[in-house]
Amino acid sequence: MEQYKPEVAAVEDLFSAHNVRSALKLGQARGAAVTAAMNQGLPVDDYTPRVVKQAVAGYGHAEKEQVQHMVRTLLGLSGAPSSDAADALAVAICHANHMDRL
Repeated sequence: MEQYKPEVAAVEDLFSAHNVRSALKLGQARGAAVTAAMNQGLPVDDYTPRVVKQAVAGYGHAEKEQVQHMVRTLLGLSGAPSSDAADALAVAICHANHMDRL
């Protein structure tokens, strides 16, 4: 954050996971990211997975592969981003689409 000086942070809400251990790890990572952003004085907006998918793929129940494809298409990337990178970029795209409504 010190290097790139963002003005806002956006995160995806947690979803209910079948694996409790994975859900706990995701919750901890999300908490660390939100805490780091707030410590830098950044406002933090969060979006449900359904809203993110709707903003990127046009369908709130899109599969991961559909989200990856649309992120690649929307950003003009030469290759498909990894699943995690596509998720992060999808949240950024979703936030950019919602900024005028905030």
